Amino acid sequence: MSSVEPAVFPHATVAQGRRRLWLQVLLFCLTLITTTMMGARLVDNFARNVPPFSDDDLDAFARLLHQPTLLLEGLPFSLTLMTILMAHEMGHYLACVYYRIDASLPYFLPAPTLIGTLGAFIRIRSPISTRRELFDVGVAGPIAGFVFLLPALFIGVAYSKIIPDINLRGEIYFGVPLLQNFAQQLLFPGMPAADLYLHPIGRAAWVGLLATALNLLPIGQLDGGHILYSFLGRWHRTLTHVFIALLIPIGIVYSLSWIVWAVLLFLFARKHPSIHDRLPLGLGRVVLAVLSLFIFVAAFSLSPIRMLDIPTGQ
Repeated sequence: MSSVEPAVFPHATVAQGRRRLWLQVLLFCLTLITTTMMGARLVDNFARNVPPFSDDDLDAFARLLHQPTLLLEGLPFSLTLMTILMAHEMGHYLACVYYRIDASLPYFLPAPTLIGTLGAFIRIRSPISTRRELFDVGVAGPIAGFVFLLPALFIGVAYSKIIPDINLRGEIYFGVPLLQNFAQQLLFPGMPAADLYLHPIGRAAWVGLLATALNLLPIGQLDGGHILYSFLGRWHRTLTHVFIALLIPIGIVYSLSWIVWAVLLFLFARKHPSIHDRLPLGLGRVVLAVLSLFIFVAAFSLSPIRMLDIPTGQ
């Protein structure tokens, strides 16, 4: 979610923020471009009834170079995805503003990935002094993002179409979280999950679900780790190692991507800054913690991304 730096004087913080605003605007614009390019590819494949990421993707990019106006077709995907990511990070940021915690505006990360980005983050530059502040900052992001991805998911599923076994034709299989499955069964009763070709707006919401589930893992410095630390501070380190270890058998059985996440989290995100505070969190935060657990279960998929074995010659 963020990184913590030593506290600085207010005037230095303002000056630093102004110097970096150009970088945040530039990264936002670049990410809008890269996600729109990926969105245009998704729309093109959706219109031709081929898997979302097909073998002729290079041809699709060549068409974009010859007809730049086709990029506009990628905006529904990119704007949906960036709205969800922005809502998540602004949830953290506004919670920091409320508690007068020094934090940056969101940094977006453009990248040549399947979705055109590596996500977004804010930087927290001053210490968080109480468990209440830590909980509120941690929980605000996933809840804010969920508020925006929920309607996007149902709209995306509503615009989807049925093509027998479409999700088993490409090289990549995308898992179906519980919430997506609920939306699909509500709008397309009795339809097998493998037959629904998810509209690019729905795919952006799917990315939001995956990002939400990852952030709510009760591990280290993730949002879920902050929530866990707020309630069970002294058990946080032990439980972090337990949950990281659990990702390994899940990865072996369901999706190797979880092993990659286990390694990354163990190396970079398992430690948590100490907070010495005995004030009770209150019933309201217990309710929000239960809500965040519900969101995690609804967004989580045992096999979010899996490579399919495509027979040679087909």
